[in-house]
Amino acid sequence: MQFAGLCRRYSHYFVYRYRLSRYSQNLYMQTTRLIAAFLTALLLSGCGEKASTSVAPSNKVRVGYIGLTCEAPIFSAVEKGFFKEEGLDVSLVKCEWANYKDVLALGGFDITHHLVMYFLKPIEQGLDVKFTGGIHRGCLRVQAGANSSIRKIQDLRGKRIGVPGMGTPPFIFANRVLGANGIDPGKEITWRVFPAGELGLALDKGEVDAVADSEPIGSLLLAQGKVKNVADQAKDAPYKDEYCCAVIVSGKFLAAQPKAAAAATRALLKAAKWVETNPAAAARLSVEKKYLASNPELNTVAISHLRYVPSVAGADAAVKSAAAEMKIAGMLSPSTDVTDLARRAFAHLDGVSDDWLQNVQVEKVAGGQVPPDQDIRLFAELILQGGEESCCKARKSLASKE
Repeated sequence: MQFAGLCRRYSHYFVYRYRLSRYSQNLYMQTTRLIAAFLTALLLSGCGEKASTSVAPSNKVRVGYIGLTCEAPIFSAVEKGFFKEEGLDVSLVKCEWANYKDVLALGGFDITHHLVMYFLKPIEQGLDVKFTGGIHRGCLRVQAGANSSIRKIQDLRGKRIGVPGMGTPPFIFANRVLGANGIDPGKEITWRVFPAGELGLALDKGEVDAVADSEPIGSLLLAQGKVKNVADQAKDAPYKDEYCCAVIVSGKFLAAQPKAAAAATRALLKAAKWVETNPAAAARLSVEKKYLASNPELNTVAISHLRYVPSVAGADAAVKSAAAEMKIAGMLSPSTDVTDLARRAFAHLDGVSDDWLQNVQVEKVAGGQVPPDQDIRLFAELILQGGEESCCKARKSLASKE
């Protein structure tokens, strides 16, 4: 960052200019603090809401989000009043991938739900956040071209894999799967970065042999007949029973407001149950309220491929299993004690348990479920958008699997 460079240059200037003065140390410290404060404010400006590093009052909670399909429980908890039922005054803070973890750590928002694997490395390095409950399973995939000879993970050795970014959840999932199958992701794979929406095009052009993606991209590529699944977090052992996304809370917020943190966690877990019961309604809500850029049909298909069966014990187990495989894949330090890392990464909160979840009841909205012909309707929509060839390929691909 050019500004950061200028800040460093001027701080060095002040030290040199006043090094003979008995006030130089105080002046340097004041200058450094001003620079640090400005850079923190600049980082927090990456969110759509003016953020503060101070702890919010006990009845207020700020929820971070990016605008993803799998964030349906966040949007549903707001729109269906689950936060209000817990006595909370909620506000949403929209962020970008690039600074999402840092903004949470610096107090830009208090709670969210996100991928376990995305936060484990930062927690290993000292990021003060805690997982508090599992939201859903199965949003990541590794996919190869539909006509490719690649059929299993071992076939990816020496191949080129397209990802939406280095360090993104699809990249981490692919690394973990490769490492668990004896492939060194750093030496035996060539990684290529493309915008998420262009991964299918990269396959078409022969620029990559496979892609790692998340919803709704994975469902769209399957619907267009471009790909077949090589590793599916929703269906393949051991990942299908593992929670990929969990509630995650700022450590500072949890320490200062444990009751609010527990209440917000309950609101999100209840919302996850509502999404599982009403996936089509949740998909429509997310799109119609403009939380994400998609369409109700595609978003319904994407959400229907996930399992929103919230669990506290399940999330705790997911942290342990993900950490173990990430260490095998070289994404965690060889000296890391996985058991200790999992202990530091998870917090059991008062009033948040699987026993409580068993007794949570949610409404079943009329028309809120996924119709039996939902995938066929999606293919029809793609035809109307000019994708007749893709639609036909998709039908052929599906038929070949039956």
